[in-house]
Amino acid sequence: MSHRASRRRLTIVSVVATAALGAAGLTLLPSLASAAPCPDVEVVFARGSGEAPGLGITGAPLVRNIKSGLPGKTVASHAVDYAANFSQTSAGPGATEMTNHVRSTAANCPNTSFVLGGYSQGASVTDIALGIRTTLGRGQTIPTALAPKVKAVVVFGNPLRLSGRTINSASGLYGAKAKEFCNTGDPVCGNGLNTAAHLTYHVNGSVQTGARFAVDKINAG
Repeated sequence: MSHRASRRRLTIVSVVATAALGAAGLTLLPSLASAAPCPDVEVVFARGSGEAPGLGITGAPLVRNIKSGLPGKTVASHAVDYAANFSQTSAGPGATEMTNHVRSTAANCPNTSFVLGGYSQGASVTDIALGIRTTLGRGQTIPTALAPKVKAVVVFGNPLRLSGRTINSASGLYGAKAKEFCNTGDPVCGNGLNTAAHLTYHVNGSVQTGARFAVDKINAG
């Protein structure tokens, strides 16, 4: 599949997905980050195309589940501040914002650990920040020296899979820390034809499974 055709497919799916979510009465509202100045853990998540600024429909429940799984720790969240546009050209700038935030937080809070993640185009944001080349642009990457502070990576509907790769196969630094979810038939990550498959990660148990994975990685140190 050409880069142009791939980007066009992602755009079409994003438009349909946003319409479907609206029809279902799902609200894409920003989530508030914890006010803790230096949390034990911070979840940095990039929403999908067309979602309102904030953590989005997968990021918000992921954060809630990680918090509930770490009762003895303070958990904050940061919603990556990027355009999440339908043209799929904002992943690179999003990766730069994710990288800059991790770098800044790590400098100010050296004992804070990170969980990184994203949904749809937000997964591409995460890929790029981890140093993985994609067809959706380039951005700044997290310094290698900070890799040990990233305890887990959780992504949903990652377009990287359309190229036959995963974070596990494409990143020696982060592969073992990554959990990826791609529903059967999802056109964004599985080259399928079922648009609805791209919309159910927050209701089919994927978010809960991803949160448990992150919690286990954090507890393992």
